[in-house]
Order: sequence, then structure tokens, then C-alpha cells
Amino acid sequence: MPLAKDLLHPTPAEEKRRHKLKRLVQHPNSYFMDVKCPGCYKITTVFSHAQSVVVCAGCSMILCQPTGGRARLTEGCYKISTLFSHAQRAVPCEGCTMRLCQPTGGQARLTDGCSFRKKPQ
Repeated sequence: MPLAKDLLHPTPAEEKRRHKLKRLVQHPNSYFMDVKCPGCYKITTVFSHAQSVVVCAGCSMILCQPTGGRARLTEGCYKISTLFSHAQRAVPCEGCTMRLCQPTGGQARLTDGCSFRKKPQ
């Protein structure tokens, strides 16, 4: 008797709803993000589920505040997205619906208005 659903190939929606340890490939819900301060434009690395207020080292502005789960970014602060330089598909911004880059077969082409910086090795 066949199963009603495929256990080996779950849909992305089902996989996202599952507990972090019960997914097909285990991975955490938390991550580290680079946040740019709107006051002094300094970049700070922040944990997504920070449990304390994170302030900018340059100007002492509050970057994010804790909630029950994920930390909430202060208005004006924004998360810097990390992209693979040779991305094979269009990468959307997490905060809005804008596409950050377009695939070209080789290096991905950034959308007008986007800028990049190389991460130190």
C-alpha cells in the first residue's frame, strides 16, 4: 500500500514548518546578520535571536531589541544580504520584494541601486 505523501521529497513549506531537528536535513532557525547603522553607517554583526538590546559601537544607537523569539530591528536599520558571486537564480531581498541580482551564466549582475563589499577572508 503506497503512502499518501512522499517522505523523501517534502515540499519547502512543510520543511519550513517542521521543528529544526525533525527536518530532512537538520539546521537551526537562527543566524548571524550584518546590520548597518543609519547614524554612522558602521556595520555590526548581530545574532538573529538576540536576547539583549544591541547598540552601535560607533554612536550608541539601538540597532535591535529582543522580542520573544527573533530580535526586531530598529526602524532605519537594515540587514545586509550575503550573496554568492556566481548565483544561478535571482536573489530577492528579505525585507521587500526587490531582486538583488540577476544570473548571467557567470558572475551574477547586481540590480541598479545595489552595492557590494567583499567579506574579509
